[in-house]
Amino acid sequence: MARKFCIAFISTLTLFNQSVLAQKKSNWSFVKNGSFYFSWGYNTEWYTRSTVHVSQPSLGNDYKLVRVRAHDNPGWDDGLFSKAMTIPQYNYRLGYFFNEKQDLAIEINFDHTKYIITDGQDVHVKGKFDGQEVNTTKRFSEKEGSYYYLNNGANFLLFNLVKRFRLVQPKEKNNLKLDLLAKAGIGPVIPHVENSFFGQANKPGFQIGGWNTGIETAFRLTAFKYAYVEFAQKVDYARYSHLKVYEGRAKQAFGTYELILSLGFTLPTGKNNKEFAKSIKAVSPSNSN
Repeated sequence: MARKFCIAFISTLTLFNQSVLAQKKSNWSFVKNGSFYFSWGYNTEWYTRSTVHVSQPSLGNDYKLVRVRAHDNPGWDDGLFSKAMTIPQYNYRLGYFFNEKQDLAIEINFDHTKYIITDGQDVHVKGKFDGQEVNTTKRFSEKEGSYYYLNNGANFLLFNLVKRFRLVQPKEKNNLKLDLLAKAGIGPVIPHVENSFFGQANKPGFQIGGWNTGIETAFRLTAFKYAYVEFAQKVDYARYSHLKVYEGRAKQAFGTYELILSLGFTLPTGKNNKEFAKSIKAVSPSNSN
């Protein structure tokens, strides 16, 4: 009986040890098969019409600006090149391909987008204004004390899952490859809110202001394994809430269509990364004969 117990105990320890070793090997594979990538670029946007709901209880206001028009602000006409890295609508991507085939990744996806209600438009105002029920049209114009900016950033932040599809595989003495990336994710919006509603201005500032979700497709052209240029299109839906206005809060939701051009680089996290090994092998002297 004791002998059988010892055999069973030793067998259990052996299986446990093999399981631990397999887990360690799997964890190591996650690192040695991986590759990081980072890109920086610029974007331009088009927005759907949106209804802005403004609540200012102390002022007796609870009204909606119905289906307003808005636009972006690329900012290239602001002058000096020293401003060009911060003022225009920039974006960055930081990701990690983690599996052996190097076709699955996780990604931090950030777009510094600017949203401005178009100046000079006549806006349908509906609800309670100055304690009175209103259903009228008002001119929304900076000259008349009204403007609404997410001009230092509507700021979409997404945590994405990424799938890569290889379109052109590098061949011998060919260092170019073309991929199609499909991305989807969800995350917070971090707007910089600056506004004035009919002469009542807020104190501008950044805040966590809701959430957004988006899908993106991108063509990535990689040269010499490490550097790439990426052209993407993206559709995003954002719901903003508790945005700071004078003596109150505002909320709205809108859709965005983006075009994005970026430059980036990628680095393997291990010597046995097959994605890079194939490229190296393809151009190595031993394979050129």
